[in-house]
Amino acid sequence: MGLFDQILGAINNPSQQASSGQLVNILNTVQQLSNSYHTNPSTMQSLMSIVGNYVRSGLQQKRSRDGYDQTQAFVNQYSGASPNPQAVSGLFSQSQIQQLAQFAAQRTGLNPNMIVQMLPILVPVVLNLLQSGSRVQNAPVANTQTNNRNTVLDTFLDANGDGEVDIADAIQLAGRYLGQSRF
Repeated sequence: MGLFDQILGAINNPSQQASSGQLVNILNTVQQLSNSYHTNPSTMQSLMSIVGNYVRSGLQQKRSRDGYDQTQAFVNQYSGASPNPQAVSGLFSQSQIQQLAQFAAQRTGLNPNMIVQMLPILVPVVLNLLQSGSRVQNAPVANTQTNNRNTVLDTFLDANGDGEVDIADAIQLAGRYLGQSRF
């Protein structure tokens, strides 16, 4: 099942945090960022894809190093729609940030310094989308460990390793789902 399918499933599951309002907030943040930096939607979509791939890699490393629960706690702590430089520094080293900016600049034509300036907004937005699969506090939990897991995060981390997860596609599908084709 694809990432957006997991997000829709989380929206329809009262024991998970996802909501249509959360998706609207994410879309609005991406749109405002695009407007603020005078980037067109296709460039922003490309940038979101690149940032999403780097976030996935960073979260996979975090999961390998610290375990699943710590990775989920990181997602919960740093997700949002407000700038948060700690989300970036908690996931990437300074050299990884520069590598991401250079790679994204080559792919999008954007200035690498501008990309670095956008990261404190883009990374929390990606994490916000991933948080949508988290359990609602005090929600009934079955006794199996898999029911405690964030299905959106699991899908994003792509347990089967086929690499077929794209955050920009999920955000674009969210816009279509909500009848907002701004991204």
